[in-house]
Order: sequence, then C-alpha cells, then structure tokens
Amino acid sequence: MTRQITHHIPLDLLRDWAAGRLAAAFATVIAAHVALCDDCRAAWEAEDLLAGELLDRLPPVPVSLAARERVFAALDHAVPVLPREAKGVLPAPVVELTVAAPRWQSLGGGIRQQILLPGPDASLRLLHIPSGRKVPEHGHGGLELTLVLEGSFSDSEGRFGRGDVECAGNDTNHQPVAGDDGSCLCLAATDAPLRFRGWVPRLLQPLFGI
Repeated sequence: MTRQITHHIPLDLLRDWAAGRLAAAFATVIAAHVALCDDCRAAWEAEDLLAGELLDRLPPVPVSLAARERVFAALDHAVPVLPREAKGVLPAPVVELTVAAPRWQSLGGGIRQQILLPGPDASLRLLHIPSGRKVPEHGHGGLELTLVLEGSFSDSEGRFGRGDVECAGNDTNHQPVAGDDGSCLCLAATDAPLRFRGWVPRLLQPLFGI
C-alpha cells in the first residue's frame, strides 16, 4: 500500500520549477518529489495546461530580431520535464546524479553525506541518519528543501516520511531526529550555510560544506 504524502512542495516553488527559475539543487528536489507524489504531479500538469491556455489567448505582438534569436537559443537549454516514477528508493532525477558523485563522507555519530551538487548558489546532498540519531540543532540563512527518500524524521514542524518535503526558511530552528522505523535517507538542497548553535558543528562546518 502506498504511503499518503502529507507534506508537499509549496505552489509558488512548484510554479518556479515549472518555469525554470530555480537553481539545479532545488529543481532536483522538486523533480524527485513529483516523481513520488501523485498530488503534486497533478498540480504540475494543471499549471502547465493553464499556462498553455493563457499563452494561446494572448494577442500576437511584433517580435524583434534580437528576441527571436534569444528564443531560438533557449531551445537548446534543458527545460523541466515530468519526472519518471521512482524505481526503488531513489527517484530517477537523483539516480542520475549519484553516478558521478563522490563517496559518502562521515559527519560523526553515524551521520553521513554525499554531495551531489556543490554550491556556490545552491548545494544538494544525500543525508543518511541512523535510527534515533539527532541532527545538531540549527537554523537557516536561506531556503532549505529536504525530501525524505527512506525512513522518517521528526522535528518541531512535525513528522516527515517517504515522499514528504520540509520547507525551512529563516524563521525555522529545529533539530531533526530520525525515526525508529530504520535509518533516514534524505535529499536536501540549501542556498546558504546552516546556523548551528553548538560550537563543535560550527567548527567543522567549513570542512563539511554545510
């Protein structure tokens, strides 16, 4: 039986992703979530159809040669496509990045990370958190999207299981703890360093790139 996903991508971010306005790290998290979530997949399709209808109703306007050249040049750029459904734990958009990713890196306490996309604008990583283990308490200097791929974690914002996404911003301070249903595997994108309270995580932060 498929688990009911209760924490979804905010509609404004879903629209930005569909329009190609997000950094690759955030776009990958959203694509992976859409591959797991029927509701957000349907919302994406509805937004895409609505945008097409609105474009069809716009009156024609003269286009300059420079604008025409920009349009044709943009045809060579990658655009968001409906992600394939997940096969196993990792959705297709994530599998494609792990092929060339470096080895897992220990962060201490059994917690490990695998950086899939380094910064500077936004970074993307896989996090493996053993059952019952707490992540050091921290806040955020920007946006963080965390998608659960396996297991679960809980914090002040609630419980997040497979397919759920936590959207954390400047006003979020939390200490996620992996559930007792096994290790938690997450896909996390951030566009700013975390704000750790403890001095040890702050000391090691430049080494781990978080």
